[in-house]
Amino acid sequence: MIVKATALDAQLLTSIAIESKSFWGYSSELLRSWKADLTVTKTMIKNLHCFKVLNHEEMLGFYILNKPKNKSVELEFLFVKPNFIGKGFGNQLLQHAISKSITLNVKTITLLADPNAEAFYESKGFVVINQKESSVKNRFLPVMKLDLTDHF
Repeated sequence: MIVKATALDAQLLTSIAIESKSFWGYSSELLRSWKADLTVTKTMIKNLHCFKVLNHEEMLGFYILNKPKNKSVELEFLFVKPNFIGKGFGNQLLQHAISKSITLNVKTITLLADPNAEAFYESKGFVVINQKESSVKNRFLPVMKLDLTDHF
């Protein structure tokens, strides 16, 4: 079940983001350096489109869409607890985010993907449109886009 997150969820959402990122084998030092980028605040939950997936009352993952601009919206976060990666919850969250984006009357969804998640997004129709250098030297992140005109 996917429901809107509340401000009370902020700390748990942050924990899920960090745990999920650690699934890919990043060092503790690197994860610590990303803590600010992976932190979900109460303000974000209040002002952005933040939804969580629950299974028997347990929060398994979440996504956050930024406010739309220029007929586009950015998928800022999409994370699933490591034990549930590959079990369809990420797909459920992404499909919900796509549906939510359509209701926001945007034409595209963009995101900055972790390189380990690039194939997941490509399998859902996203294409790489650019690369952005990460905070880690000589590491580039794919900038991806999904054209929603195919979903109307």
